[in-house]
Amino acid sequence: MAGVPVERVSSSPEERPDVAELVAEYDEERPARGLTGRWELGVGIAALVIALLVLKQVFDPFSKGNQYYLVVFLGLTLPLVFLAYRPWRSAGDSPGPLDWALALVALLVGLYPVLGGYDAFLDRQGQLSTLDVVAGALLLVLVLEACRRTTGLVLPVVCLVFLAYAYYGGFLPQGWDVAHAGIDFSQIVNALYNDASGFFGTPLDVAATYIVLFTIYGAVLDSSGAGKFFVDISFAAFRNSRTAPGRTAALSGFLLGTVSGSGTATTVSLGAVTWPMLRKAGYPRENAGGLLAASGIGAILSPPTLGAAAFIIAEYLRTSYLDVLLWATVPTLLYYLGIVLAVEADARRFGAKPVAVDSPSAWKLLLRGGYHFLSLGIIVLFLALDIPPFAAVVYATGVAALFALAARWRSRESGFLVAWLRSVADALASGVRGALPVIAVCAAAGIITSTITKTGLGQVLASALVHAARAVSSNPTVVLALTVVFAAVAVGVLGLAVPVTASFIISWVVIGPALADLGVAAPERAMFIFYYAVLSEVTPPTALAAVAAAAITGGAVMKTMWQTWKYTLPAFLVPIAFVLTDNGSALLLQRSAVDAVWVTAVSAIGVAALAVVTGGWLISRAGLPERLLCVPAALLLLYLQPVTIAAGIGFLAVAVVVHLVLRKGRTQDA
Repeated sequence: MAGVPVERVSSSPEERPDVAELVAEYDEERPARGLTGRWELGVGIAALVIALLVLKQVFDPFSKGNQYYLVVFLGLTLPLVFLAYRPWRSAGDSPGPLDWALALVALLVGLYPVLGGYDAFLDRQGQLSTLDVVAGALLLVLVLEACRRTTGLVLPVVCLVFLAYAYYGGFLPQGWDVAHAGIDFSQIVNALYNDASGFFGTPLDVAATYIVLFTIYGAVLDSSGAGKFFVDISFAAFRNSRTAPGRTAALSGFLLGTVSGSGTATTVSLGAVTWPMLRKAGYPRENAGGLLAASGIGAILSPPTLGAAAFIIAEYLRTSYLDVLLWATVPTLLYYLGIVLAVEADARRFGAKPVAVDSPSAWKLLLRGGYHFLSLGIIVLFLALDIPPFAAVVYATGVAALFALAARWRSRESGFLVAWLRSVADALASGVRGALPVIAVCAAAGIITSTITKTGLGQVLASALVHAARAVSSNPTVVLALTVVFAAVAVGVLGLAVPVTASFIISWVVIGPALADLGVAAPERAMFIFYYAVLSEVTPPTALAAVAAAAITGGAVMKTMWQTWKYTLPAFLVPIAFVLTDNGSALLLQRSAVDAVWVTAVSAIGVAALAVVTGGWLISRAGLPERLLCVPAALLLLYLQPVTIAAGIGFLAVAVVVHLVLRKGRTQDA
């Protein structure tokens, strides 16, 4: 690019913001205590013991069954929440008497079913003793408090509302659809404490068998230096073109997502290293923040790790995790296509400058650290060989740990073996501690799912959603379209208040049946709900990932939120295409290869039309007429029916012609 000034920026960690501090402030999960000394050692040892128990369960399960393991798992992890998380933000970093008391009670009531004879406890199902009810009630309170400490007040309040509905629903007028026979307190405790639909239901099962193993894997991978390698290889991949800074941010976000289960954490880590480059390239603060947030969120929508809710999808649908990865493949490509097109438009609109990065070549980096990709490939390969995901991720964790050992050995540092063992132990403990908020959320989510199951509330709310659509029109196509829009809004609004995992679980049992009643297949409705649950993290007015990005770039928060929404707009509309027509299932690779190819191609054109609307660029700067024409073009193309596709292409063709004509006039005026 002769004649274009090249800005130079170093990839060294100079003057970067404190990643841990920003994550603690803006992540949807509350910050853990900064434990030191004996407190850190004690909690670390306890977490390491739990990690070893989880690994033992993979290859040598408890003979008394999976629910026995879940009781032990919750009984051991719940006390750690009270030691590792503050009761309020102003509390100190050392656990106080209250924390120790709650941890001790949590240990006792959590392990109570197995300490007093597990088989006898199960035999009392439906007829719990007074001591059983007291222990179950205490565990209920402790789960809510653990959830409050790790994620805030909203989800515990939602759980209390559902509990009140379970208890007082019998007092509602029986003519109301939401009225039910009523459940007394002992029955509520029985459903939560001695039933597979309560605390020890599918959400906690997924947390204890999938999520915790993947967080351990991410911690081991990160401790091996993979996070730094992924950023470095992204810097080196694109070099000096003016679109390289934006592309680097997108690729770095995708790769960093493999070692982070949080969109906000990925955004912060990404922003700490790429914002200096984006600033040098000439990106406005708000646009850079939007790009960072969109790239960070995209990481947990993308294979091979995805977000925690993806494991719940596999469990709810009784399918393999590999199937879920395949379903996510095309939507991921379309998501990043939208970001890349926005990057291309931004680079031209802002007159972005090339930025030279002081880093080795991509080939040298691959030769030096390309082994970090192997463990990711192993997960996919083993899943393809029909090895269970919890075993596959353990093998991948072992491979990542061995490569880290080889790297330490190659460096010839003294005491490398001891240092490696210590790093592996720290990573195992860190993985368990990182999963504590999700464990608390999954246990609390059991309160909601149990209430919905026992009262039949889910079907009532689902019917109300469909009836609202039918009140507008009796046309089946219109009813489905309106229900889908209502469902998207409902999931997005719910996600503003509760974490992604809880948002998915609640939406699945409430909104999932409404879509099922209208004939939407399980994979399509599961992925639809999953995407909107995740995208709630970039939805104004909360959009925590965007708030964190604005804190890094110094941009205005609301403007950054809207820029994030611009980058992610295709991701908001593509999931609707899953469920509106039968052809939408091809986006999840549920149809033939031929169908998947043409549907993907049409959807890509639709995403491109959306990029013109939001990015304001076609061949050159696009004016209002072209952008308005691209709105119906995108919507019609994403409906994925022959007639609407033809109409959408027609609108897009007219937009191109109008652009060419107006472009000539604009050039002459200039």
